[in-house]
Amino acid sequence: MGWHHAPLIGFDLETTGTDPHEARIVTAAVLEVREGEVAGRREWLADPGMEIPAEAVAVHGITNERVTASGLPADRVADEVAGVLTGYWQSGIPVVVYNAAFDLTLLSAELRRHGLPSLRERMGGQDPAPVIDPYTVDREVDRYRRGKRTLEAVCAEYGVPLDGAHDASADALAAARLARAIAERHAKVAGLGVAELHRLQIGWRAEWAAGLQDFLRSKGEAEAVVDGAWPLREAA
Repeated sequence: MGWHHAPLIGFDLETTGTDPHEARIVTAAVLEVREGEVAGRREWLADPGMEIPAEAVAVHGITNERVTASGLPADRVADEVAGVLTGYWQSGIPVVVYNAAFDLTLLSAELRRHGLPSLRERMGGQDPAPVIDPYTVDREVDRYRRGKRTLEAVCAEYGVPLDGAHDASADALAAARLARAIAERHAKVAGLGVAELHRLQIGWRAEWAAGLQDFLRSKGEAEAVVDGAWPLREAA
């Protein structure tokens, strides 16, 4: 039985912005998914301790009034989410995160902001693993497919339903189902162990980033830098 038929943990954050080193958590979801169906669910609403920009509210629909009235303290949410994820990683269960380098970097930045142990510290000095990132995997196995690589677009490509995009639970479930769908289409992915798949994604991400950086510089952006670190980026 391949990894895609074993339990997968879907994870997603909705946030105050697009810079993973500066943005704050607004909502978080961790879902246990078995054969594409939800077997367990944890959800959090955080008070980020700052005004949620209007453009972020327009994406995920979480208002400042709602987080002020019902949100948990940001440090508590970051600590609880990190603790739950670390428990799965330490048990060898893969966490599926679409564009993992964003969400995991942001979570680590939140932990650092509140003086809490980082993901690496919780993992004994190692990067969190195993992680499966459908964004990185799909870009490797179908390099030349045209079109966007957003979660919505890639779900459409693989026939994965996505109800309520930019809701943390909906996106976490879609990511887990998408990882399974990619494995079912691409036997070379399905046949890997999760540790090997994690290791390969590190190289795939670095190769993609280097290629994009070279392309941007060839177009006149001489100072362009594309960070290829995965699944975590270092603080700026």
